[in-house]
Amino acid sequence: ILFIVYMILIVVTAFITIALTYFQLAVEDHQWWWRSFLCGGSTGIFVYGYCFYYYFARSDMSGFMQTSFFFGYMLMVCFGFSLMLGTI
Repeated sequence: ILFIVYMILIVVTAFITIALTYFQLAVEDHQWWWRSFLCGGSTGIFVYGYCFYYYFARSDMSGFMQTSFFFGYMLMVCFGFSLMLGTI
């Protein structure tokens, strides 16, 4: 079932990115490259923002090491997620 969710994420991101890139090109914005990359990559930014909510509201983690490991690893995961979805 995780693979099905992954495929739905890829398809939805592709459709949204294509639609938003079309709108940018329809108004003759010929510097559309970074905006089209950020359309898909913004999902990773949202996930990283959700990590802050999860850390402060839901988890019982405390201390410098747990905080640095959690946010460091989540930054790497979300960066990879942004790269993966931004290149669609």
